[in-house]
Amino acid sequence: MPRAMSLRWQLLLLQAFIVCVVIVIAGVVAISLQERSIRESYRERMVGVALSISRLPSIAEAFDDPDPSATIQPLAEVIREASDLTYVVVTDAAGIRYSHPNEDRIGEAVSTDPSAPLSGQVWSGTETGTLGESYRVKVPLYAGGAVSGEVIGSVSVGVLESELAADVQSRLPWLLLALGGSAVVGVFGAAGVATLIRRRILGLEPEQIAELVAERETMLHRLSEGVVRVDRDGVVASANDAAVRLLGAGPLIGERASDVLEGPIHEVLVNGEREGRLVLAGERPLIARATGLYDDDGKPVGGTLLLRDHTELHQAVREMDGQQSLTDGLRAQAHEFANSMHVVSGLLELGAWDDARDFIARMQPGGSLDIGAASEQLGPELAALLSAKLARSRELGITFSIDAEGMVPAAVTGDLVTVVGNLVDNAFDACRAGDTLALAVHAGAEGVSVVVEDSGPGVDPALADRVFDEGVSTKDPSARTRGVGLALVRRIARRHSGDVVLSRSALGGARFAVVLPVPARVS
Repeated sequence: MPRAMSLRWQLLLLQAFIVCVVIVIAGVVAISLQERSIRESYRERMVGVALSISRLPSIAEAFDDPDPSATIQPLAEVIREASDLTYVVVTDAAGIRYSHPNEDRIGEAVSTDPSAPLSGQVWSGTETGTLGESYRVKVPLYAGGAVSGEVIGSVSVGVLESELAADVQSRLPWLLLALGGSAVVGVFGAAGVATLIRRRILGLEPEQIAELVAERETMLHRLSEGVVRVDRDGVVASANDAAVRLLGAGPLIGERASDVLEGPIHEVLVNGEREGRLVLAGERPLIARATGLYDDDGKPVGGTLLLRDHTELHQAVREMDGQQSLTDGLRAQAHEFANSMHVVSGLLELGAWDDARDFIARMQPGGSLDIGAASEQLGPELAALLSAKLARSRELGITFSIDAEGMVPAAVTGDLVTVVGNLVDNAFDACRAGDTLALAVHAGAEGVSVVVEDSGPGVDPALADRVFDEGVSTKDPSARTRGVGLALVRRIARRHSGDVVLSRSALGGARFAVVLPVPARVS
């Protein structure tokens, strides 16, 4: 199969063809304008000569002589030769010649129509006469050489079309040289442009570019990660399907990034983040990475934002944390029971039967993982979470009390798991051994309320107004994975048309009250 012509040669030939067509058209127009200019120049000269002859008194006076041509012919020839014209013909009112370059034609009637000058008009144009095709001017001749009055004849002067064409052709070499030079420059310029374009597209051929574009579109739209490309003006240039899904927004392309991206996500895009930062898109936790919109000199260069869904990983970590808490609780129970058995075994070996009997009577079972009657009201998912948290609290030495009232509706159980899990975990982080943590979940006709309070140090007053903002953490402000839990709690509450309020607890620490105004069945 013959190889297709390369893009470079296609561009070169196409541009060269365009240059040549333009040069030819320009040449035709230039030659036409040049011929028109020369013709107009001849006309002005012939009109001047014809009028000057018609106004010579000697010419008009010669009409009264017995032989007018004896006076008019010498004058007409002198003027013709001086003016470099083909002929100068003077006629009477009947069109009879009194002068002509060929004296044999004197006394004959003119071969063309003399009516225009004899009617007082100045006429110019091309006609074929006795000398051949010529470009001529005819003017009226008035009695006494006046500029008006009685027309007694006409004056006709002209130049052969062949001479006029020769004059035009004599000027063509310079014009053709200029056009040829322009064509050469245009072709070399086209070659330079073709080389530049090929360099800009990295030497790729059109089919290769098409394949790359198709592969790029396929790759972008099949990626599970969201990819958003923003140009130097801050406008979204491209976004794949995953980005639209993760951000929960409509079409992103063509919109300003500041309008469609939430504050923390847009901040990551602008400032750049190579290691990744945990952010929220609505209630969806995402890991955001970006190259930044500005270079080291502060000039806008555009950037790319990468988004990874953190929901499944976040849920898996939370479940693992719950399982770990449950495992730790079971391990603590087993360790306590093993110690008790060792004591009983030692007393029996020593023969202290009564002491062993008394120790067994005094033994208390390990901490239970059951949260009691509250499990029926909270539902299995929330009860399982709190069972693990209860075991965790005993390990940490924190007194954890749970109060439940009313049946929690299944419609909000999932959101309550997230809300309670985040608030209890924050309380565990804030409290130390010996502190108290209280959870109250009340489900009523107007909705569900959750109150979590502790006897810890509370929230720093300087952060109280911003503690629910994404990225603000009471634990480690510099941590990239912090500052999401409380922001997520507030977003969930507001989605249910509720809210979360921070206040000082009667226990001495922080008190978080969440209201989810969702109608619930009361037991």
